[in-house]
Amino acid sequence: MFTKQINSNQSCAVCGDKGGTNADACRRPILSVDVEDYFQVEGFADYVSRESWNEWPTRVERNTERLLDLFDESGTKATFFVLGWVAAKFPNLVRSIAQRGHELACHSYWHRCVYRLTVAEFREDTVCAKTAIEQAAGIRIRGYRAPSWSITAKSLWALDVLAEEGFEYDSSIYPIHHDIYGLPGALRIPYVHRLTGDRQLLEFPPATVSVAGVVLPVAGGGYLRLFPFAYTAWAISRMEAAAGQQVVVYVHPWEIDPEQPRIAGRLRSKIRHYTNLGSTEQKLRKLLALRRFQSFEQLLAGGAQDNSADYSFQRQAIETQGLAAQSGSSQ
Repeated sequence: MFTKQINSNQSCAVCGDKGGTNADACRRPILSVDVEDYFQVEGFADYVSRESWNEWPTRVERNTERLLDLFDESGTKATFFVLGWVAAKFPNLVRSIAQRGHELACHSYWHRCVYRLTVAEFREDTVCAKTAIEQAAGIRIRGYRAPSWSITAKSLWALDVLAEEGFEYDSSIYPIHHDIYGLPGALRIPYVHRLTGDRQLLEFPPATVSVAGVVLPVAGGGYLRLFPFAYTAWAISRMEAAAGQQVVVYVHPWEIDPEQPRIAGRLRSKIRHYTNLGSTEQKLRKLLALRRFQSFEQLLAGGAQDNSADYSFQRQAIETQGLAAQSGSSQ
């Protein structure tokens, strides 16, 4: 096995605390937003070319502002992973996110799956996105999330690029089986990537829960929309009761917009994208009432300590066994 579980006697991977005040703060769930428009999702990439993005009516401004208002109502701060294309086209929106007290982070520029890019293409895309976001807001960003969770066994090289370009944390590796993304067997807790040149990168996986040995996704995107809210509440409570778990929730602005234009696409993509759009805002309100969320920035405010060597990311084993797992699941 290339993953290790931690026990209640081990220190927090982020703050280094063993159950003290800082660890309690770390237990607060993370809320994140992937800022992209409805026509930019991977499910419709075969039907909406990136060259045609400027021809589509945009709704990302109004939908993101609605989320900002919703977060203000509950006193919630979140991390907004912004698409570079959005930042370049709507710099005022980026500034508004920062001015309202939220963290800005990077979600690539063109929303292309990382495992379909070369190292040079990924670096160019990442640098362009980071520059667009930082120039719009006038601040430095620290975090990255890949489009469609596309840092998988095929693209772990991207972690070195992120560290080289100055990123301090990543939230791209989903430890589940999925037809588009996922790295089955990867750690479900925050951990540290040990990279070349003595660099390191914190990793924050999205929320999952293990049931009878099966890892299930929790409280994010389509999973928040598709699953009953009772499941979401139960799964979050189960995660919070487990040692080392950090609940990371995510949502997209288009998910609170049931009136968005419909796109012709594959049936599976349409089911995933359009199901329960009308109930997402209500579920999100219930979620915000259920817990007090924070941003990655707030979590890291005390400064991450290097107390996670016992369960640092074993890249060679992941590359070998992760690829084998993916190959086996596709047969």
